[in-house]
Amino acid sequence: MKIGYFIPEFPGQTHAFFWREMLALQELGVKPDVVSTRQPKAGIAAHEWAISSAARTTYLVPLRLTMFVAAGIEILRAGPAGWIRVVQAFFAASDLSLTQRIRTLPLVFMGAVLARLARKRGWQQIHVHSCANAANVAMFANRLSGVKYSLTLHGPLKDYGPNQRNKWRHASAAVVITRQLLQEVYDQLDGNLPGTLRIAPMGVQVERFIRTISYDSCATDQTVRLVSCGRLNVCKGHDDLIRTVAILKQRGVHAELRIAGTTDNEASKYRKELRDLARVHAVASQVHLLGSISEDEVRKILSEAHVFALASLAEPLGVAIMEAMAMGVPVVVTRGGGVTELVRDGQDGILVDVRAPAQIADAVQRLLNNPEEARALGDAARQRIKRAFHHRISAETLAETFGIELTGLPRRGMHEMVSAADLDDLKSAEANAISEDVRPMVTTSAEN
Repeated sequence: MKIGYFIPEFPGQTHAFFWREMLALQELGVKPDVVSTRQPKAGIAAHEWAISSAARTTYLVPLRLTMFVAAGIEILRAGPAGWIRVVQAFFAASDLSLTQRIRTLPLVFMGAVLARLARKRGWQQIHVHSCANAANVAMFANRLSGVKYSLTLHGPLKDYGPNQRNKWRHASAAVVITRQLLQEVYDQLDGNLPGTLRIAPMGVQVERFIRTISYDSCATDQTVRLVSCGRLNVCKGHDDLIRTVAILKQRGVHAELRIAGTTDNEASKYRKELRDLARVHAVASQVHLLGSISEDEVRKILSEAHVFALASLAEPLGVAIMEAMAMGVPVVVTRGGGVTELVRDGQDGILVDVRAPAQIADAVQRLLNNPEEARALGDAARQRIKRAFHHRISAETLAETFGIELTGLPRRGMHEMVSAADLDDLKSAEANAISEDVRPMVTTSAEN
């Protein structure tokens, strides 16, 4: 089966998950043909596969003359029925301002180009790893040509702009990464949802995240090696990790912090703000901003880490956390967003409040003073990822969404069915419990 695999600004620094999912899809008989909006800025992704994957990705922006011709052909081919569907979709969005509506017009042409690609390349479906403008493009492609599309929601709906009802109403299926997001989708979009909704977490290729040296807990007289991974954005809370290093210093604990990740755009001032904050707290020599690094380098710094920490303000789930857990590194992370569906406090990691660097410092000292607990949490964390957050789970969910029968094929995940009516049960259940009620509407991936 051949599909269009639509990822905005691919390949980016946080796109390793998509690459892994594509590899798993190929194992399941799905051939993803990658299409993207525009190329990311140079150097934003240091992954070893980034150059080769960019070379085989089709970019819709900038719209070249040949693309305008292709769009015109597709628009003519759609005929009056297709034109009417596009006009109806264009004016159906009640939450668009006049300016936003005008800015939506180019997306119609991009949708025509996407529909043309789908027809020429024989895509049976387009899967969009975004609910922002890329979803609008796929929606217009569907309205013009009838090509099916599905969505994956990776974070709160508010992060993906307006026109959500339109984007979801015309989709054939959608996947959300947490139960928390599923509840949000029903609260905000009920009545405008596709016939199939599935829950499947992002995951990591556990076989690639294997330690070559055993975990070495930190002695009280050693330098504590802290590692964090995440783009340099205020939402990641890296400033709180710098404050944590300063608090530990005041307590007589010397810590070094390495942060892997770069800024979202060249205009961002957050890197400078972090460096200035480190100087103000007199820990500049203890804080290292590594920029965008390869997966091999991520594994290296994780293998050397005593603790992985992430102070995100509202992490939707956290692939970087999963990678650390897969490496058997004890994690100290904030409980904002959907992290509580990944990390179980005191079982396979330590959860702290958002904007609470003193709590992070407390947790680090707790692990420093209890090396056996540190090792136990790391071991439990790896088992957690192996069971419930392997990258094949999302690939299997997508394959089933595309109509592929997985009977007889190797499976990594296990998928149960629950209806929309079961959402209240999902809300009241403990964060890491998976409902065992089986009814045909929404698929949720469970531990096997």
